[in-house]
Amino acid sequence: MSAPAEAGIAGRSPDAPVGIGIVGCGAISGQYLATLNTLDGVRLVAVADLDPARAEAVAKAHDGVRALPVPDLLADGAVDVVLILTMPAAHAEVALQAIAAGKDVYLEKPLAATTAEAGAVLAAAAERGVRVGCAPDTVLGTGIQTARRTIDDGLIGRPISATATMMTPGHERWHPNPDFYYVPGGGPLLDMGPYYVTSLVTLLGPVVSVIGAASRTHDSRLIGSGPRQGELIPVSIDTHVTGVLVHASGAVSTMVMSFDAVATVSANIEVHGERGSLVVPDPNHFSGDVKLFRLDGTAWETLPESAGYRNSSRGFGLADMAGTPEGLEPRAGGSLAFHVLEVMESLLRSAGTGHSIPIVSTCLRPEPVPLS
Repeated sequence: MSAPAEAGIAGRSPDAPVGIGIVGCGAISGQYLATLNTLDGVRLVAVADLDPARAEAVAKAHDGVRALPVPDLLADGAVDVVLILTMPAAHAEVALQAIAAGKDVYLEKPLAATTAEAGAVLAAAAERGVRVGCAPDTVLGTGIQTARRTIDDGLIGRPISATATMMTPGHERWHPNPDFYYVPGGGPLLDMGPYYVTSLVTLLGPVVSVIGAASRTHDSRLIGSGPRQGELIPVSIDTHVTGVLVHASGAVSTMVMSFDAVATVSANIEVHGERGSLVVPDPNHFSGDVKLFRLDGTAWETLPESAGYRNSSRGFGLADMAGTPEGLEPRAGGSLAFHVLEVMESLLRSAGTGHSIPIVSTCLRPEPVPLS
């Protein structure tokens, strides 16, 4: 992937790579590290972690990368963008520190633990004149982007509805320390929902209201692997969430996110229009087959890739932001991430009250990604 010629970091030469500093060297960092080494236009220069040994290990494995304390990384002139890969509870705190230092920030999803914290991040960034980007960037791959182009080209006619389904029996079956999935801030919606809601907004536009319902099947979960195998952990949140999203376009999406089911044979996302139906690949991945059934057709047809970044992986959203011309909202931008967070937070609130909740925020439908 090559960044556009006019990069978006104020004061930088368009030909200079954007310096990236990572805060948080946990498990997810490995996926970003593998990608950053392959991307034009960005260069990893520093890493930081609460565990200095973990940061040192990353630095030793990557030529020219320095392990620094967080304050030093934020003050480093070689760092243009701070990539925040901490636990979600720390996202806002670290982002605000980076913004105060004049850095652009890109965060692993979600943008923050709450919309109140996320709003503070966006307000601080606007005041300081820096940009905010946020995962997921899976929507920039050929899977979601080909589906989007199919809709934009009118092949299904006016979109009427969509379904988004994620069914799993729970992450405790494989994760050695799954506690955080079953406390406030966790659960199937906040864990996996960003992939699905971001995809639905990319495909159908912003959401204006939601109504949700939720349940909890078990009050405890049994850890299935690792040194804590066999240990019971408490469950303090709902683990099956369903909801209806009304889009500004008039389309209506139905979501089911569950840690209580075994499996599903249904598509991860389907979009239905007046002239056709579309099967959209798993939004947790960057690619996959897009299938179309036309109104007068006789079978599903697999569409060729027609849009999106080929062979993409975590970090493409960061590079896309770094190459976005100054003054333009990145495709994986802060306003989109805030809108997605408000949709999810409102679904959970609606599940508790039984009432439809209007969505206050909105966002631009991100610009499409040409096939590249």
